[in-house]
Amino acid sequence: MVKLNLDTPVALEKLETFADGLDHSEGIAITPNGDLFVGGEAGQLYQIIDEKPVEVANTGGFLLGLASDSLGRIYAIDVKNQKVWRYDQNDKSLSDFAIGPDGNPFSVPNWGTFDSLGNYYLTDSGGWMENEGRIWIIRPGLQPEIWSEASKAFPNGCCISHDGTKLIIVESVPGAIIEIPIIENDQAGGRKVLCELGSIVPDGVACCSDGGFVVACYRPDIILHWHAESGLTTLALDPRGTVIAAPTNVAFTGPNLETLIVPNLGRWHLTRGNLGVKGIPLHYPTPEQIGS
Repeated sequence: MVKLNLDTPVALEKLETFADGLDHSEGIAITPNGDLFVGGEAGQLYQIIDEKPVEVANTGGFLLGLASDSLGRIYAIDVKNQKVWRYDQNDKSLSDFAIGPDGNPFSVPNWGTFDSLGNYYLTDSGGWMENEGRIWIIRPGLQPEIWSEASKAFPNGCCISHDGTKLIIVESVPGAIIEIPIIENDQAGGRKVLCELGSIVPDGVACCSDGGFVVACYRPDIILHWHAESGLTTLALDPRGTVIAAPTNVAFTGPNLETLIVPNLGRWHLTRGNLGVKGIPLHYPTPEQIGS
């Protein structure tokens, strides 16, 4: 089991806070042209403009995971309303992108990510410590269907691996980093545990250029890096929970994808810095790939 020193701050001098005034943001998305969006716990969708949050839409729910397509449209998961919205910057409209099928609604929709073909993978966490999680897939132009029921332990953040062949998922209780292969015809393979985290509660994950992953943890206030060769290392740790406070997700930005931005569910700001890891380009599907 992983044991970490949680008493000594790590790399806080490399981090800065900005965009103060957010309502406990969790999800984050960066569009192809660099626009930054985050969500709020009362349904707010914020765009960060000149370092400040501007509320551009409100669903009346609670926004979790965010993603973007090639046009900069934002796909916002609403756990309260149990759906995925699509926000169009051009006309400021909100529309339904995905709703669970009749008789089998989404339970706790949490995080979504696109692959290179326009498939959208959605973690559905289920009840806390209820071991009832599952993963959905929304194929281009089709209705949601269950992709895998192998990840049950509160599947949370997810991302596509650097080679596009696996869905990487962080499970929150008990904490773990896992992978599910994407096999022929975009079907799901078997669950494989990459790293057990025990009582650490991972929330968000992003793929790095070195083939590893950055993991933001709801508890404790820590950002981790995992690699198959080097194992688990601490990138940043805030024992007092002020610079990073319940960091829920991670996104890379900047010309070389070297700047990490983290929402803080426990406070009212974003945190950013260069922690010595680089991201990889995300998949931004076209309307033709998505089917709309």
